[in-house]
Amino acid sequence: MRSVFGFAGFVIVLALTIPAWGASKPHVVFLGKPQSVKIFLGRDENQTATITVRPLYVDTKLKDYTTGDVHDVTDRQFVVQRAYRLNDSLPGDPPRQSKWVWRRGDWLLVDRVSGHIAQLKLPDFDGANSHASWYRDYAAYCGMSDTGARWNALVAQIGVRKALFRKELTKTAADSDASATDCSPAKWERHPARVTFSPANGQPFTVNVVPHHAEELAGDSEPEQ
Repeated sequence: MRSVFGFAGFVIVLALTIPAWGASKPHVVFLGKPQSVKIFLGRDENQTATITVRPLYVDTKLKDYTTGDVHDVTDRQFVVQRAYRLNDSLPGDPPRQSKWVWRRGDWLLVDRVSGHIAQLKLPDFDGANSHASWYRDYAAYCGMSDTGARWNALVAQIGVRKALFRKELTKTAADSDASATDCSPAKWERHPARVTFSPANGQPFTVNVVPHHAEELAGDSEPEQ
């Protein structure tokens, strides 16, 4: 009888312990103290601007640096643009004279509960020159084509690899400044969800957005000549 009760007690203790083993440890995700840094702009990097960067911590461990505002996608996930330091030293420069420059990068998707950080690949997004406008899990922005030959207006959705919407705005001349974006930040509306782009050299146009699909409103822009 004693062995039976002993075995039963072991089973009870094991049953109570297993959930504790399987429970995930809560994480603490937060942004640290902001600091102002200088970045270089333009094709020849002859222009400068000041941005604010903040360190991203998970459980007091530094994971990355960020810049700009945070956008809450859900009650547990948010996106924020990454900032990083790039080694600008030339071959042969003394190690003690290493030169580091700040850059704006892609966007990060951060889970407050799990502490997981994923890098978002927004189509045609140029970390240095594009400015994303977020609504729900959609991002609207002007992006540079892979060849750098033109600016595009795009709408992307988290979890969808291809852009929901892409429209060519202007071609980039060989001697032009690639950092001169062709549109101001896009403006969102809800019910129905739609976003309006305002190109610098064209008429504003509006795009209707639904899950996994987006299209320009008919007759919203002037016909091409």
